[in-house]
Amino acid sequence: MGYAFSRDDVAHLGSAAGAAALAEVGALALTPASLLRDLERIRRAHGDRAAALVETVRLRRRATAKLSGAGEWLFTDDALQQATPTAVARHRAERLKGRSVHDVTCSIGAELAELARVCPAVIGSDLDDIRLAIAAHNLRVPPVGAHAIAAADSAPAGNVLLAKADALRPCSTAEVVIADPARRADGRRTHDPAKLQPPLPDLLAAYAGRDLAVKCAPGLDFDTLGWAGEIEVASLDGAVREACLWSPGLAEAGVTRRATVLSSSRPPEILTDAEPDDIPEREPGEWIIDPDGAVIRAGLVRHYAAKHGLWQLDPRIAYLTGDTVPEGMRGFRILDRMDFREKPLRAELHRRDCGPLEILTRGVDLDPDALRAKLKPRGKQPHSLVITRIGKTATVFLCDTP
Repeated sequence: MGYAFSRDDVAHLGSAAGAAALAEVGALALTPASLLRDLERIRRAHGDRAAALVETVRLRRRATAKLSGAGEWLFTDDALQQATPTAVARHRAERLKGRSVHDVTCSIGAELAELARVCPAVIGSDLDDIRLAIAAHNLRVPPVGAHAIAAADSAPAGNVLLAKADALRPCSTAEVVIADPARRADGRRTHDPAKLQPPLPDLLAAYAGRDLAVKCAPGLDFDTLGWAGEIEVASLDGAVREACLWSPGLAEAGVTRRATVLSSSRPPEILTDAEPDDIPEREPGEWIIDPDGAVIRAGLVRHYAAKHGLWQLDPRIAYLTGDTVPEGMRGFRILDRMDFREKPLRAELHRRDCGPLEILTRGVDLDPDALRAKLKPRGKQPHSLVITRIGKTATVFLCDTP
């Protein structure tokens, strides 16, 4: 759970004295080997402030890979875990460019920071006093009462306004409402829309008829959700980060599913279900390609294949194959194909002097780690196994390791 910050902690950390203390603590290693010595030094210099200082430095170091500007921000452990990565928030902000936006679950302000760059009026509200105080520090904006939102009529001076308000009680006339319900219930992660905080059905009812974007877990069962707008699944550097429900007024015409593949090193790739999905049925090509998780979760595997001249190993399996590998994707070059049986496979790996062994599975009930232990690869040459089901047959493709 991490350290429980108080409002006094936030006020001190946000002061000139707090900034100086954080710079001092930030210069220390705080590694397992130095921690006891570092803590003793910090306690001598800062007394009861030591825990808040160490936790803030620790969180800032963790945040650098996720959020831009994290070196000067304040966090709580939970809020940092839940914060939208800057690249994802920036992509969403670009879709809302030029509109007034109210983030009704603003937390520490990660989403607001990106919205403020491109939107003329941005409102953030939350019920958590500590997170709201932290957002005020991070965005350099003092919080006001909920009544002030209505008085500002969605156009706060300086383009950002913060207030304490209940997400289920609409209090602004902003053109777009954004919400990010907490995905934990009773201390556990949940995919049940009714157990989100605030509950998704209640949130949708509260803003019925409004343009709404709701961030949610990519594991949500979209088919049973009955969403009338667009569902966008976003990944960043190969990891699926979130799904976003866009109400019909914010959705692109003819689009109900979108996959957004974001990368730190190349331009984003965006795919929708309005694009063609006609692909041939052919024997495996030279390569196997495992599509990005956002493409798979959005149900756009065939669309991705059509776009890149690929086809499926099996119509029910998400692995793709072809004679070329799309730019930026990992490809597994096929060396051999056989029915999946452990003894012949072990013999073939031994013949090829297989050592390091990557195992990918889909459509078969296998534990890669347990299988690797049974295969006992002890050679020097790295290989990859792609194990899947072709028709009714469990099949293994022996591949080069990318």
